[in-house]
Amino acid sequence: MANQSNPDELVGILRDTVVALVRRDGPDLSARQLGVFLTVYLEGGPHTVRGLAAKLNVSKPAITRALDRLGELDLARRKVDPTDRRSMLVQRTLKGAAYLRDMKSIMATAEQAARKKERQAA
Repeated sequence: MANQSNPDELVGILRDTVVALVRRDGPDLSARQLGVFLTVYLEGGPHTVRGLAAKLNVSKPAITRALDRLGELDLARRKVDPTDRRSMLVQRTLKGAAYLRDMKSIMATAEQAARKKERQAA
């Protein structure tokens, strides 16, 4: 895109995306759960509870609670690390990949609407 987004436009896109996710028939994630989900799906792994806690600067119990919810929704799963059985690895799921695709589509639609609104205001 030729035009760079301004902070107000970005916040509007975020708002429109979150509202669309809340309104649709699907998982409703908290900000923390969404942060953990996006970190797992957008950043290379493998991911551990300890690593996610350090990366997001939150406690390991907070990551565990977020992963519990993501696991209930089948958006991510934990499995024992075969190289260190004391550690758990966080894995992506097919349902999580579909959720991310939907989120990207919703964000693209919100961005197009913001660009259209910006052109009309000019």
